[in-house]
Amino acid sequence: MNVCEYRQIALGPGPGPGAVSQALPPASGKQQQQRRRRKWESFAGKNRFFCDGRLISGRQSGAFYLTLGLIVATSGLFFGFDCPYLTENLTLAIPIIAGLLFVFVLSTLLHTTFTDPGILPRATPDEAANLEKQIDNSGGSGYRPPPRTKEVLINGQTVKLKYCFSCKMFRPPRTSHCSLCDNCVERFDHHCPWVGNCVGKRNYRFFYMFLLSLSFLTAFIFACVITHLALRSQNVGLLNTLQETPASALELVVCFFSVWSILGLSGFHTYLVASNLTTNEDIKGAWSSKHSDDSTNPYSYNSIFTNCCAVLCGPMPPSLIDRRGFLDPDTIQQSGGQHNITQEAKMEANLCDQGLNVQGSMLFYQSVPTSLYQTSLCFVNKTMPEKSDGAVICAIVPPGYFKSAYSQGKGTKQLIFQATRTVSSPSA
Repeated sequence: MNVCEYRQIALGPGPGPGAVSQALPPASGKQQQQRRRRKWESFAGKNRFFCDGRLISGRQSGAFYLTLGLIVATSGLFFGFDCPYLTENLTLAIPIIAGLLFVFVLSTLLHTTFTDPGILPRATPDEAANLEKQIDNSGGSGYRPPPRTKEVLINGQTVKLKYCFSCKMFRPPRTSHCSLCDNCVERFDHHCPWVGNCVGKRNYRFFYMFLLSLSFLTAFIFACVITHLALRSQNVGLLNTLQETPASALELVVCFFSVWSILGLSGFHTYLVASNLTTNEDIKGAWSSKHSDDSTNPYSYNSIFTNCCAVLCGPMPPSLIDRRGFLDPDTIQQSGGQHNITQEAKMEANLCDQGLNVQGSMLFYQSVPTSLYQTSLCFVNKTMPEKSDGAVICAIVPPGYFKSAYSQGKGTKQLIFQATRTVSSPSA
């Protein structure tokens, strides 16, 4: 049994049913000022934030560091071992062109990784309750729940809107919920592990330019390395050249196996941009003729040039999530199906998940999944006689102090640690 130190309040064997706990004074204004947190610290999705919420990325970023390492390492070997020889024997333009491409590739990669892809904020409890009421009032037989889909008309084409049970809202057109980031992303294309983020409405243009520039950089390095090896092998032979410049041989292998996949991916996304489609729509065949003969893409402008301008050159939409805003001290955010309480509502004590001893009493933790997100702390008094009447002490716990509500029961002491929303009235 783990033993924790309970610093906030000490509950000993109560004298009887009328015993109440002593309320502690609320925390000072200076302490509350120090505990003030920003909204990104309790964000509901599975994301990582940097620079105090200014940058956002996906949680699984291992492949992103692999991508960054391969680009930097291959380009570094090229600048260190191939560029000096090519500059001396051919032209100074080679390292200049490679440097510009390298900077542009890194810039677009970092923009793709650390830009909000178009995350939609989750519905507030009031909005979710109002939407549930509308769904219940929309009809449906008593034997089955009402449908959780809507149909809207876009350019003469019927589009079905699905209900997201995680975000508690109907997804807008072209929006999908990413299971890895646990967010609804507007104009969701796909989740790319190589950039460590979702690709959506706000960062797709950076992703496409990253693929395009990386294709040019890989092909340029590949061609320059072949030229370097060909010029050196004229005098000493190819095998001797490879032994003299192993770095160039390594670059050749890396570029050979990567250039084809990068070029193919760039070509595929060029087709998507020209058609104003997303990867998600293309894989599902949402506007394929297999589903319906008259099914056409309602988002296409029927012009390749117009589609490219709409996808790549349109104005950058603003981020819809207020990452750097301050949290209300009593606000509770819902994250990944679990109920998390803000730091202000936590007790300044070390609570054990299984139990702890408090002045001869045993404390058991039990979660109560109600709309108020309350948790109960049950004290079983070990020092009181089994046949004597104990007391159950129920307390409402605002940030920083305890306040007894009432006592009742037999043989058990119970303390309810309850964090309430500002829109709800607390109850014990």
